[in-house]
Amino acid sequence: MPSIEFVTLAHHAEAINGLLYLQGAGWSEVEQPFDTDGNAGTVHLGIGVSLLIGWNETNRSFPLTITVAHEDGETLFEVEGAVEAGRPAGSTPGADIRSVLAVSGEVQFGRAGGYVVKASVGDDSGAGLRSVQFRVLFPATRERGPVGPAGPADFTLPE
Repeated sequence: MPSIEFVTLAHHAEAINGLLYLQGAGWSEVEQPFDTDGNAGTVHLGIGVSLLIGWNETNRSFPLTITVAHEDGETLFEVEGAVEAGRPAGSTPGADIRSVLAVSGEVQFGRAGGYVVKASVGDDSGAGLRSVQFRVLFPATRERGPVGPAGPADFTLPE
């Protein structure tokens, strides 16, 4: 079964030609912006994922799910897809094949608090599951918990 090497947060993430490009990566706190009328702005959220696919697992498709949830367990959004890697010409027989992917979009968080991004591939167990945690802060306070309007996040993928 493929394994997830890492999951990371960034302000922007792209996967191009087998390379993962991250801008503003590695953060653990983000502030939800508001305009002067109290309307929530957007936060550009990028998620980078690196997977290792075993030599004997190449040229097969495996389900992949990325979920973002609030600390209370409420799922805010989920992205589903599949990962498949072929054997590149000249690769060492038996070597793992690295595959990277990125999800990037605009988010409006409905409430402050802790969040978790979970990435899972295959049967969702062991090395096929990785997560990263972060906190959303509202500008009126840097305290933990629901501050400001309650509600789910709004997530939009760029076209």
